[in-house]
Amino acid sequence: MPTTANTASTGGGAGPATGQARSALLHLRHLLDLLDQGAPAEQFAPPAAPAHGPHLDEADAAVVAEATRVALRIRRTLGQHRRREAELAALFDTAGDLARLRDPDAVLKAIVHRAKLLLGTDVTYLSLNDDEAGDTYMRVTDGSVSAAFQQVRLGMGEGLGGLVAETARPYSTGDYRDDRRFRHTATIDGAVTEEGLRAILGVPLRLGTRVIGVLYAADRTARAFTPDEVALLSSLADHAAIAIDSARLLDETRSALVDLGEASRTIEAHSDAMRRAEDAHDRLTDLVLRGAGITDVATAIGAVLQGGTLIHDADGTELARAGTDSGQPSARAVASSRAGGRAVSADGTWVCAVLAGPELLGSIALTGRPDLGDADRRLFERAGVVTALLLLQRRSVAETEDRVRGELLGDLLTGAADPASLPARARRVGVDLDHPHAVFVLHSAAAPRQRLLAAAARIAHTRKGLAGLHHDDVVLVFPAEHPGPGAASLAGELGQALAVPVTVGAAGPVGGPGAFPDAHAEALRCRTALRALGREGSGAALGDLGFLGVLLGDQTDLGGYVRRTLGPLLDYDAKRGTELVHTLRTYFDEGASPSRAAEALHVHVNTVVQRLERTGRLLGRDWPRPERALELQLALRVLRVQRPDDSGPPAAPSPA
Repeated sequence: MPTTANTASTGGGAGPATGQARSALLHLRHLLDLLDQGAPAEQFAPPAAPAHGPHLDEADAAVVAEATRVALRIRRTLGQHRRREAELAALFDTAGDLARLRDPDAVLKAIVHRAKLLLGTDVTYLSLNDDEAGDTYMRVTDGSVSAAFQQVRLGMGEGLGGLVAETARPYSTGDYRDDRRFRHTATIDGAVTEEGLRAILGVPLRLGTRVIGVLYAADRTARAFTPDEVALLSSLADHAAIAIDSARLLDETRSALVDLGEASRTIEAHSDAMRRAEDAHDRLTDLVLRGAGITDVATAIGAVLQGGTLIHDADGTELARAGTDSGQPSARAVASSRAGGRAVSADGTWVCAVLAGPELLGSIALTGRPDLGDADRRLFERAGVVTALLLLQRRSVAETEDRVRGELLGDLLTGAADPASLPARARRVGVDLDHPHAVFVLHSAAAPRQRLLAAAARIAHTRKGLAGLHHDDVVLVFPAEHPGPGAASLAGELGQALAVPVTVGAAGPVGGPGAFPDAHAEALRCRTALRALGREGSGAALGDLGFLGVLLGDQTDLGGYVRRTLGPLLDYDAKRGTELVHTLRTYFDEGASPSRAAEALHVHVNTVVQRLERTGRLLGRDWPRPERALELQLALRVLRVQRPDDSGPPAAPSPA
């Protein structure tokens, strides 16, 4: 019994103690469960009395209380670790997001927005330093409502942000308006007040030792920023600075690539233009060296520049035309191009003076290309150089040919050379003396002699003849069987080309070299007679001057004179057996009186009138004019001398 009592006593004595220990262990296990569950801090407090089991003694209660405090510290540490882990994860996500952005504006907006999410503040914003102005300016905001705040600029050292930018250190304030650590200005304080900000945290955006801006987080209520928040915003600022610099470098690289691409295209276009210009120059030069004509060069210029081409000499005479209508170049444009040495535009047409040093050789006009670029303009100017080469070559050849032709013409007109050698010399310059040639002596009181000679030389070239100066007269020789009509046509052609009257005396045709001196002398007399008669600007042969031509001529061709004057009447009488010639003679013999002529002819006066009307239809209505009537009377007297028996209708005489 005693043993039992002792055992019971022992068990009874150990029972409460064992229960208290078990209760303490259960409470400790409860603390561990709370830590594992992440329970709120208020659940860690020990209960005033346990729900089950015995009360804890003082020692066990102290152990449980200490364990609770340790559990709370562990909870806080775990919370800090979890928060730090979340912040690091957020920073890593932010770094990844920023790394994917390429546009600098998008990077700045993403930084400010992520700072607002991480710190949970009312407003976040970012300012960038302006090294030239020496201040920092607001660049991006998130949550801001004040326009003045969004545009504020802070001098270095001014306000919280200016101090951060100047010192490269983070600064924070629980209530900016009452914080005297910062240099307050009316502009900054006004913007902060308008935005309603109280608590502000600013950290520097650093690239190495250089500060490029400031990142801010701000609340509209006063509070203190914890060191963890400062560290978090600083870490974000470090990532942001790198992202900003990367975006800037990428943007600069992109701009550099664009500039490089444009430069490459410019170089390529310039290279193409140079290659095109060289090809065009080689093509044009090759044309000149191969002896191509001025028209070939004009065509080539038009093909290269895709326009119409006009080439004129220094006097404005058209030398060649391709792909456009005729037209005179602008004298002002030619003068401007000559003075500046560059092609100029005049009313949508480009004009380039063709120069040999200071000497003006002519001009080129390019039509249909009002928008001529610099490359094509230089090509056009290079075409002017090639054209100058061609014109110089043509002038040299022309001068040589003119000298040879002039010597040949002089020998033909003077008869000083061996006539047998002249045909061969003429053939070498493209003149065939076996064909009948006419001689023309030219005169113009208004045109310079050299201009008249140049115009005559062009005609001689086209008609396979010769032109030159002989005894101070411009003389032209070319194949022609009827010198009179040829002289009249030539006077009109030269007068139109020179825009002044040109008088042309003609003689010929001649059939051999020995007859040219006499023909020249006759043409000269004819030219002199035309001027004496007041017929400046006309052309004729001596035979066209009537009886005066017969008197001035070396050979008296009376039969030819009668034929030229009365031919239509002689032919009419011979064919129809009429008496028109006899009636006309009687009319003049009777003092131009139809009635007395009728009496002398023993016919009615109406018959005389009818015969005279017929005469007018055959000879022309101007036959009664004094000059013409004189020629008719002279011809009738010559005819009477040749045929004294004038009874009846006379037969048409043959040319003597």
